[in-house]
Amino acid sequence: MSELLVDFITSLDGYASGEGWPGFWGLEGPEYLAWLSEQPEVTYLMGANTYRLMSGFAAGEVPSGQDEFRPEEEASVDELTQASKVVFSSSLEGPLTWANSTLVRDDAVEAVRVMKSSGSGLLSTIGSLSLCRSLLRAGLVDRFRVVMFPVITGATGAERIYDGYPDVALEMIEHRTFDGRIQLVEYKPRELEHPPLGAPA
Repeated sequence: MSELLVDFITSLDGYASGEGWPGFWGLEGPEYLAWLSEQPEVTYLMGANTYRLMSGFAAGEVPSGQDEFRPEEEASVDELTQASKVVFSSSLEGPLTWANSTLVRDDAVEAVRVMKSSGSGLLSTIGSLSLCRSLLRAGLVDRFRVVMFPVITGATGAERIYDGYPDVALEMIEHRTFDGRIQLVEYKPRELEHPPLGAPA
C-alpha cells in the first residue's frame, strides 16, 4: 500500500508563495538543499494550476519579477521533470507535454484512494492547495509536512494554505532545523469533528 504525504513549503505566516519573491524565498542553504537531494523517489500529485505553473517553468518561463532562474531553482525544476507526476484536471487536454506526466480526469479523491490501495512507494502532493485539502478531508493523508522559511509575507503573500481546512489534530513525528533558520515539522494528521473538550492527555 502506498503512503500519501502532503508537503508544503511556506512562509512563517502560512503563505505558499509571495509576489516578487524567488523560489524558497531566496533563503535555501546547503543543509536544506542536501536534504532535498536525499529524498526518496516519489510520484507527485497535482492539480491543473500547479501543472500549468510548473510545466511553464520547465519550458523556460521565468517567475514574475525575476530575469532568470537561480541554479537552485533550475535544479529543483529539473528534478520534477524527471519524476513521475499525476495531474488531476477536467480542463487540461491530453496528452500532457511535460515529461513523465499522466492526466487523470476521474475524481481525484477516489483516484488517489485506488492509487494508495493498489500501489507501493510514496505519493506526494506539490502545491495544489485545494487538492491537498480534499485529500485531508477524505482521511487519505498519512503524513503532513511543512518546511517554514523565516519570512512574514503579510504584504506580498499569495495562496494562503490553511483557509478552508477543517480542524485537525497533529501528532509530531519529525522536526529538524536546516542552516540555522529553516524549520521542518512533520505530523500524522487526524481531522477533528469538534475541538477537544479539555487539554490533551
